[in-house]
Amino acid sequence: MNFSSKSMLKPIVFIGLICLVLLGVGCNEGPKKVLDDSPTKGVIHISVDESFKPVIDEHIKMYESSFPDTKIIASYKPEADCFRDLINDTATRMVIVTRGLNENEEQYFKSSMNYVPSWNDVASDAITILVNKKSSDTLFTLEQLRLQLSGKQKTDAIFVFDGMNATSTVRFAVDSILKGGKFDTAVVKAVKSSREVMDYVATHEHAIGFVGISWIGNPEDTAQVNMLKKIKMAYVRCDICSDSAYVKPTQLGILNHRYALVRGLYYILKENYEGLGSGFTNFLQYERGQLIFRRAYLGARMGFAVRNVIIREKLQKD
Repeated sequence: MNFSSKSMLKPIVFIGLICLVLLGVGCNEGPKKVLDDSPTKGVIHISVDESFKPVIDEHIKMYESSFPDTKIIASYKPEADCFRDLINDTATRMVIVTRGLNENEEQYFKSSMNYVPSWNDVASDAITILVNKKSSDTLFTLEQLRLQLSGKQKTDAIFVFDGMNATSTVRFAVDSILKGGKFDTAVVKAVKSSREVMDYVATHEHAIGFVGISWIGNPEDTAQVNMLKKIKMAYVRCDICSDSAYVKPTQLGILNHRYALVRGLYYILKENYEGLGSGFTNFLQYERGQLIFRRAYLGARMGFAVRNVIIREKLQKD
């Protein structure tokens, strides 16, 4: 049967219109899926510096409890891996690390995504020096640490870190203690996590470990209190103090930098709309989130009122 070119054109046009409609539907679904989360509902993947696992776990627990339709899936890993996730993993919307973006990283995101991820500091952290409960060596200076970590001063100690080159704690030690120098691998040991640092120090009398304060500084955390029966926090020389030569990493010491080993805690958010990531970063920055940082004995960014109180203790009679 012969058909004219005009009759052949009708079904082709009809099929084309159907394809355009389907394509339009598909295109409309894309933005809806991208914007299918909000500060109060949805799922988000974040990567977090393992140094802050205890305190970020508490933030996530509280946020999800406040907003039951949200799910924040956190992967805890070395800081360098968090930055790799931020750049290469499209599923990772946010990272929590110890620095913000540098100029080259901002330019990269601007050229690749047409916007720069937002970032800011949310708290101050301290690198805590841990020693075995039996150790009598509890006073350190930065110069002493620099000489011993670099192998320029003899020591029987083994210095334990949560890795050898990819973690924020190692980077801090290299930048702030060694001043860009190198570890003497004969006296430095790498384990896989902050938990393993504490376990190693607890079982080796001459070990000296380095962890973030949220792993060991909270006297309201039963596990941390129990760990302090096996290890103890050391003192670091305070060069700006007139009243005390050596200090521990207290909250006040962190905030006023009387304690020498202080670093920042930052979020970097790869989100250019008001999604779940924006909701969680706001939570970190404002009162409820800041109270969690404060309870974990980090230096909170938000100021809180200080009141004088009188504590009356009941005295026992002999």
